[in-house]
Amino acid sequence: MLGQWRLSRIGSVAATVLLLANCAVGPDFQQPAAPDVTGYAPQPLAEQTSSADVKGGEAQRLVQDLDIPGQWWTLFHSAALNALVEQALKNNPSLPAAEAALRQAWENVYAAEGAFFPTAVASYSPSRNKTATGVTFTSASSGSPFFTLHTAQVVVTYAPDVFGGTRRQVESLAATTEFQRFQLEAAYLTLTSNVVAAAVQAASLRGQIAATEEIIKIETQSLGILRKQLELGQVAGADVAAVEATLAQAQVTLSPLQKQLAVQRDLLTALIGRLPSQEPAEKFELASLQLPQDLPVSLPSKLVEQRPDIQSAEAQLHAAGAQIGVAIAAQLPQFTLTGNAGTTANQIGQLFVTPGNRFLVRGRQHGANDL
Repeated sequence: MLGQWRLSRIGSVAATVLLLANCAVGPDFQQPAAPDVTGYAPQPLAEQTSSADVKGGEAQRLVQDLDIPGQWWTLFHSAALNALVEQALKNNPSLPAAEAALRQAWENVYAAEGAFFPTAVASYSPSRNKTATGVTFTSASSGSPFFTLHTAQVVVTYAPDVFGGTRRQVESLAATTEFQRFQLEAAYLTLTSNVVAAAVQAASLRGQIAATEEIIKIETQSLGILRKQLELGQVAGADVAAVEATLAQAQVTLSPLQKQLAVQRDLLTALIGRLPSQEPAEKFELASLQLPQDLPVSLPSKLVEQRPDIQSAEAQLHAAGAQIGVAIAAQLPQFTLTGNAGTTANQIGQLFVTPGNRFLVRGRQHGANDL
């Protein structure tokens, strides 16, 4: 009867531990629900944009729920732009740094998951000892007082995750991994968008410089004609002065535009991971960039789901919520099960031969915050 009571008692304790193991203290993370809307306005949007009879003025179609491709810059149909973006993805140090941070986060998760399994430590320790001859026992005084004691043992330690503190810790680290993954996506998106924006800005500045130089050329020709007319007495000096002022204004605006273009070229050089003296050979004109034919139209709620900065903030919220469970579990009793098995012998060859030299120790420890 006593043995049956002990078995039933052990079974109930094991069932309680398993029941508690399926529960984890702390709040469970829930993703916020998106608003239940289907459009921006009560009326449907137009199917396409307005068009103009100029280069690049073609109408663009508005497509509902169209996914943007990962290599979105290819929609401009510019081989020079594609090559520049590929160089940036290959040479810029931002992406390798973000990838290394993601690998580190994964390794932290793997290390934390090791707490779910027992820890085993095997050791072997020989020791040289001396017997107190003639004091402890008389028979030992006839032999050598020195002897060697060999001890081999294995210590197994296991801390059951009764209240889910370890699982919450792993959950927090996994959410941190998601944060690092979205940071990598943000670095990828930021790098490619900065390259494309710098290339488009350089093309715009190059067009403005060309237009300004054409204006200066025309104003210079007009000024030459007016000066000849002034010599002949056909125009007044005020007319010549007005054209000279217009020409001076155009000449003044040329240098800042050239400086801005040089800044954009330096920015492109830095974005593709090159030194300032290694300026890229690609030059961009607005006429060489073709606008995408189809424009995606998404709701703000769906657009938010595609933004890595919003997703990384959500991952941080998830990690912080899991840390609440870790803190609550730290306030509850902690249990540690230990087992120590080994053997001792005077000769190393007799460690695993003589049964009488073996020992087995079992133990259970409670945390300092036990009730």
